[in-house]
Parts: sequence; C-alpha cells; structure tokens
Amino acid sequence: MSALEENLSKAKAYMAKFAEIGVLNHIGGESVPAKSGKVFETTSPVDGKVLASVAKGDESDIDAAVAAAKEAFKTWSKMPGKERRAILIKVAEGIEARAEEIAFTECMDTGQALRFMSKAAIRGAANFRFFADQAPTAEDGLALRNPNQMNVTSRRPIGPIGVITPWNTPFMLSTWKIAPALAAGCTVVHKPAEFSPMTAKLLVEIAEEAGLPKGVLNLVNGFGEDAGKALTEHKDIKAIAFVGESRTGSLIMKQGADTLKRFHLELGGKNPVIVFDDADMERAVDAAAFMIYSLNGERCTSSSRVLVQDSIYEEFTAKLADVASRIKVGHPLDPETVVGPLIHPEHETKVLSYFDKAKASGATIAAGGEKVGEEGCFVRPTLFTNASNDMDIAQEEIFGPVLTAIPFKDDEEALKLANDVEYGLAAYLWTNDLNRAMYMTDNLEAGMMWVNSENVRHLPSPFGGVKASGIGRDGGDWSFDFYMETVNVSFPRQYHKVPKLGG
Repeated sequence: MSALEENLSKAKAYMAKFAEIGVLNHIGGESVPAKSGKVFETTSPVDGKVLASVAKGDESDIDAAVAAAKEAFKTWSKMPGKERRAILIKVAEGIEARAEEIAFTECMDTGQALRFMSKAAIRGAANFRFFADQAPTAEDGLALRNPNQMNVTSRRPIGPIGVITPWNTPFMLSTWKIAPALAAGCTVVHKPAEFSPMTAKLLVEIAEEAGLPKGVLNLVNGFGEDAGKALTEHKDIKAIAFVGESRTGSLIMKQGADTLKRFHLELGGKNPVIVFDDADMERAVDAAAFMIYSLNGERCTSSSRVLVQDSIYEEFTAKLADVASRIKVGHPLDPETVVGPLIHPEHETKVLSYFDKAKASGATIAAGGEKVGEEGCFVRPTLFTNASNDMDIAQEEIFGPVLTAIPFKDDEEALKLANDVEYGLAAYLWTNDLNRAMYMTDNLEAGMMWVNSENVRHLPSPFGGVKASGIGRDGGDWSFDFYMETVNVSFPRQYHKVPKLGG
C-alpha cells in the first residue's frame, strides 16, 4: 500500500462520522441541527464529491448561541486566570492528541497539502499553550501615582465575542482568535467559512472534552448573508474578530455599526518581496517560492509580487520559473504534494481568470498558467514576468499559487512599487546593505516586515496590517487589548478640598 493509499484509508475513517451525521452546530454544549432543519453540502476540492451535509444556521441559531455565550460569560469571566490556564492547556493537549485527524480532515475539506496541514494542527495547539500561559496575568494593569492620586488600571473581559474565520487554514486561524478570547475570559460564538466547516466542529469537541464549560465556545455554521449578518448585528456580541477579504471586512463593520461593536479585521494582502542585487539570490528565490507556492498561495501573507532589481531580474525570474515548474501538484494526502487543489470551483474560476488577464495586459507566463487535469480544482504554480505594477495581476489579490515579477531600478522605485497598492499587510526584503534595510523598512507601508527571511511567526510579536489589510493587532499582549476593556480606579493619596458650587 502506498503512502497516499494509507492516508486515504485513514481519512475515510476519520471522516466517517461527518459523512453519517453531518457537521452539526454546537450550542450550549450540545450538538444540534439548524433550527430550520436546513443543510448545505461541503465538497472536496479533490474531486468535487460531497464530504458531508452541514447545518445551515440563521438568525435563530445565532440567537441561541449568543444566549448560551452570554449565560456562560457570567462564570467563565470570573474564573481565576490560573484555572482558565489549566483548562486551555488541556485543550492544547487534546489538539496534539488528535493532530492527525485534524490535519487529514482539513486536507480533504480545503485541498491543502498534508505537509503543511500537519504543522497547522500543531500550531493550533501552540496558540492555545501560548495564550493559556498569559491567562493568569491578563487582567493585570499599572499603578500610576502623582502627589494627590493613585490610579490603578486593570483589564476585564469585554463579553461574548463573535469570531468569523476563513477557509484557507481554518483550524489554525480559528485557534489564533479563539484561544486569546478564552484566555481573556470571553465566551465565543464561532462562525466558520462555509467552504471549510469541518475542523471547527472538532475544535469545540476537543475543548469541551478538555473541560471547557458548556456555552463558553459555541459553533454556528452558515452563510455570511444569514448567520454571519445575524452575528455581526447582534446586540449582545461585544466584538467581532474577522479574517477574510477586505470588502467583506468593510461590510461587517457596516453591519455592526449600530451596536457600536469593537472590530479586529485581518484582511487581504498583495505583499511584495523586494530583492536587491546584493541579496543572497538562492535563498531569496527559495523564500519567494515558498511564500507563494506553499499553502496553495491561499494565504493573506503570501508574497504575491516579487520586485527584483533590474540587474538581476532575468536570472532571478529564470530560477523562479524553474522552481515553479518542478513543484509537485497532486492529491493533498500525498506526502510528496506541495500544491493541492484550490478550495472550491468558484475560487478556481477566479484564479484561472487571471491567466487571460495577464496575456491581455502583455505579461509573459513564464511558468504554469494552466489548470491541471479535468477533475478537481488543480492549478499549476504560475509565474508572470514582464509585468508592470499597474496591471490587474499586480494590484488585485489573486489568492492562489500565482506570482507576478516586476523589475525596478533603485531604492526609490522599489519603495514606490511596493507601496503602490491598496493593501499593506506584509513585506519581505532581501538585501545585505544595513542602511538600505533600515531605510526601506522605515518607509514601507506594511504592518509586518521580514528582512532576509520568509514569514517566520513569533507568537509574542504583533500580527496585522495597514490600509485595506485590516485594523488591529493579534499576538502577545496585543490580543488582550482587543478582547479586554481597560478600566481605571482613582484613589486619593491625601485629603483635598472639593470645589463648592452655588454657595
């Protein structure tokens, strides 16, 4: 039996319960169908076959989930942080124990390759461990003194939170939002993306098996126009944490405006990797390729534009094209696969449309530029060359294994090209000139920058973008600034005369 055949057999066993009973909502500690009885289907991008039916939640399901979260908040928010920590550590252990099941399920539901999804499940556990360790001190503040007063600050959990997560790496990204919310003392109503709902159910099961009280984490599946809208408009949801497209983030803010919610929006990107002629070319090629062709290019921090100094442009892009042409496209459960199928036929159609746009605008397809096979949503890793920054392929978020290469002359042109998009999430810089690195990073319009490196996450550091790439920061203490409210109590240090009016 080949490794792929063995993995397919395991995946079938892991997903049998979903095939039998479907993906249910989870409200107040109970697995329940949608109140309307409606369902939709989640299909595999490998072959288009139905994986499971999914509860199609709407406003009534959201109302029930919010009511459960509101009730659970009364006790969860008052639980000592040390006790919350112990439960969340057990959640991390539960994720680790079922990491293979999570990874295999996610591969089949999203099309992401196992070599990356196996690590994503473990990263989910790491998120829970990291934020669990912060729980005992999450409410701590400062003592601020002057001659007349002592001001004492502290933080309190803000209340029930709505978490709306995307379809690209759903399990890891859901833990990135849910773990700090729970550590802060908030309760959660989670609406996962309709294209990849399966592992969200695994997370809530694991959490409650680890001792998370019923109602602290609730799950409602559904579509943005019904379940999502009801969640963002609900008066008892105090904040929305959303990961997804920029235009959807804008819509969510409008929907939640009347209830004056707090928003954390992690949105799109058109991130540049800037390569100067003094860079280590081999490492820069590998990093640029990794950041666009891993995870099928379906991630917000992908380096979807490579800006290369003109003196090395031809050599650099030739090396990139060679790498792209040798990347294995295949079944996501094949250990050798790098690029699996894109999430859904709708998204595949969008990505494929940029091949015609590239040709029409005069760009060259140096690698890829085609669908692979007749079955499933497979697209070959693609490189566009001879491109300019005003082309659609350089301005719009394609969200697939598609890279656009643009030449530049000098520092100023590189900076202008890098910043001349509506997004500002991440940027990657390759140079051995320290002065140039300082100048560029001081002037790049991006929330996160890596110098001579691909995206290497450090959980205590802030994660987030500027411009159309989002609002707010995750990571470290920045997460608690979102999920908690800072309050101040002032004590007099000495007797003082209170002003008298009317006498």
